[in-house]
Amino acid sequence: MTDSGSQWLRWSLSAIPIAFLGYFFVYPLATILVTGFTSAGSSVDVLDVLTRPSLRRIAWFTLWQAVASTLLTVAIALPGAYVLGRYSFRGKSLVKAAVTVPFIMPTVVVGGAFLTVLGPNGPLGIDLRRTVWAILIAHVFFNYAVVVRTVGAAWERLDPTLAQAAASLGADRWRVFRHITLPLILPAIASAASIVFLFSFTSFGVVLILGDLVHSTIEVEIWRQATNLLNLPAAAALAVVQLVGITTILWFYARYQAQRATQSRVASVQRATVRPITGRQRAFITVNLLAMAALLGTPLAAVVVRSISTSDGWGLNNYAALRRPSGTLFVPAAEAIGNSVRIAVPATLFAVIVGMLAAWTIGKARARSGPSLDVLIMLPLGTSAVTLGFGFLLALDSPIDLRTSFWLLPIAHALVAIPFVVRTSLPVLRSIQPRLREAAAVLGAAPRRVWREVDLPIVRRALLVGGAFGFAVSMGEFGATSFIARPDVPTLPIAIYRLLTRPGSATFGQAMALSTVLMAVTAAGILVVERFRGSTAQEF
Repeated sequence: MTDSGSQWLRWSLSAIPIAFLGYFFVYPLATILVTGFTSAGSSVDVLDVLTRPSLRRIAWFTLWQAVASTLLTVAIALPGAYVLGRYSFRGKSLVKAAVTVPFIMPTVVVGGAFLTVLGPNGPLGIDLRRTVWAILIAHVFFNYAVVVRTVGAAWERLDPTLAQAAASLGADRWRVFRHITLPLILPAIASAASIVFLFSFTSFGVVLILGDLVHSTIEVEIWRQATNLLNLPAAAALAVVQLVGITTILWFYARYQAQRATQSRVASVQRATVRPITGRQRAFITVNLLAMAALLGTPLAAVVVRSISTSDGWGLNNYAALRRPSGTLFVPAAEAIGNSVRIAVPATLFAVIVGMLAAWTIGKARARSGPSLDVLIMLPLGTSAVTLGFGFLLALDSPIDLRTSFWLLPIAHALVAIPFVVRTSLPVLRSIQPRLREAAAVLGAAPRRVWREVDLPIVRRALLVGGAFGFAVSMGEFGATSFIARPDVPTLPIAIYRLLTRPGSATFGQAMALSTVLMAVTAAGILVVERFRGSTAQEF
């Protein structure tokens, strides 16, 4: 293929993610912001929002708790990432699936679970309600999987001969880690940290339930202004403040990622991972698995225990009630399971395809255009779901009215899942040594064949990790879904929320039962992906 043909192919492929994000993200967001600022009687502007002392306090709390949550999560999760990235042991796929489950739990469910554990009647005997510590612990619980899966995927691709060569020259373990391992996994750590920061910065359900409006983030204040006070101009102004902050941070991160991109030798999982042999290695793995169980298992166990607790004692009455018609949901709650799976499958496919093209485009883009597209890809994670949901309803009525279409939900879920695909695959794409592509081109391979024969086999595992995250995100997405889902087609998070907000212990038990089903379905889906990854691994 000629240079002009290669350039045309690059432009045509990069147009797909840009067009997708332009129509389904930028256009609805711009519509709701313009509507908010130009609505009749609007007297609120961004400067007014910034000068209010109460809102400045909210903005400061939003920023510092996000930084603290990110640092805590990375510090606590790195040992787990090392265990899952460097060691091979029985049940590893099951552990990976279990670690990912907390990430997709609806925030309203986890908030209730943490209140049960950290409340006045909890098993720990401490009351952390309305404290920032409860919020930070919950954020670590949610985002632990992001660091473990993203950094672990990069760790298990490192060629072990690099560390072995350094050790043979007399370097101790600390010097090997500091001078070889850390620089190679640093892009993956930065990728995971950026996602953790975004989720903590835009935290809604956790702060709303555990903070109980004593502690409030910008996202919670947007919800309060838009729904409780019906002050759309103020909500739009806050959304602008949030977007400016997120865009600035993401732009600096994208520049950093581009500057720290490294090419390194990659290895198959069979070569990169080792079986624990010494007692020290087994003890290290055991301690980390127990820490994972304590941090992630306690709130989940509280949900499961509550699901089988009834007024008559222990039993499965809450699960049986899910099959009966419900006035709260208009349909049996069990139908929400099928609805969520039917939405998650196409959402995952959209996310993998668009995310793969976006990562490839960012990796090939020039120094100036690459970070810009990277920021655009990440913005859906930093955008208020409330604002975006309103934007869908206002904007997507022409040229085709998608507001009542089934496909709007998979598209909305894909918007949030695409950044995970990009974050997991981009460091791998940038680590590919150019000489591999050059050798294929010298042998006559066209750009498409170079991608198919060189890039795709190497990045495939990262794409599957991103796809697993996309599936999990879709199964647990709540914010935007609450605005665009039809009442007779509830998803699992919507059904759980409606059951939780209805007074009565019976519906609360059903909500916990449905939450347990959500955990099981998502864990099964991720486990299938892990099995598929293992069966398709290749030597490079």
